Amino acid sequence: MSEEHAAHSPLAQFEVIPLHSNPIHVLGYDVSFTNAALWMVLTVVAIVAFLLPASRKLSLVPNRLQSSAEILVDFIDDTLKEVAGKEALPYFSFIFTLFIFILFCNLMGMIPSSFAVTSHIIVTFAMAAFVFVGVTLVAILKNGPVKFLKFFLPEGTPWWIAWLVIPIELVSYLARPASLSIRLAANMTAGHITLKVLATLVVTFGILGDGLVSNILGGGGMFTLLFLLTAFEFGIAIIQAYIFTLLACVYLNDALHLH
Repeated sequence: MSEEHAAHSPLAQFEVIPLHSNPIHVLGYDVSFTNAALWMVLTVVAIVAFLLPASRKLSLVPNRLQSSAEILVDFIDDTLKEVAGKEALPYFSFIFTLFIFILFCNLMGMIPSSFAVTSHIIVTFAMAAFVFVGVTLVAILKNGPVKFLKFFLPEGTPWWIAWLVIPIELVSYLARPASLSIRLAANMTAGHITLKVLATLVVTFGILGDGLVSNILGGGGMFTLLFLLTAFEFGIAIIQAYIFTLLACVYLNDALHLH
């Protein structure tokens, strides 16, 4: 594959590239600062730039920035209480941080020539694994190891079928970080590939087409479709951040109540 063809490949946008010529190795591992790391740093900067001014001077009559922040805080607070109950409120800071980070990563990935951090399974799996380990520790510390193990044998299950139910519940529980991470990464990857392909078609039909009418109709049609799909992808970015957070709340509810 030529370099020019690779540059226009829909998958080229997901390539992790070091931002300096000399790689940095620590204990045999490459820890070079990459475009993925840069956009995660920029995401954190954007979050701080949004939340810090919004919470610095709180007012009974909030401005637009404060109102936007309060809407997000109230939304996650209501979601956490509805899904996991008031017992889960001590974990609000973690859940809100998780939501706001994924949301901003998804939205910043929509910026042209940016890097979609949440399209990489290693990033989403790291967050999902952190949630998984965290809620497991909460379940063990709150309920005790013995009671926690009862989670894998639902109450009322006949003894003669326990040998089948326990492995199924255990595999289902261990698969949580994989399913949680793949769902987010797959949706973001598919959306960005589709946008890249449509953007290429806009150029193909709008500039390289045969004839003025063909250029206008073909390019205009593809551009309209690209515009609509971009708006749709913005919605997907928000929804996927919510779904990830919602499932984290569900897992936290299981940990607190062992349902």
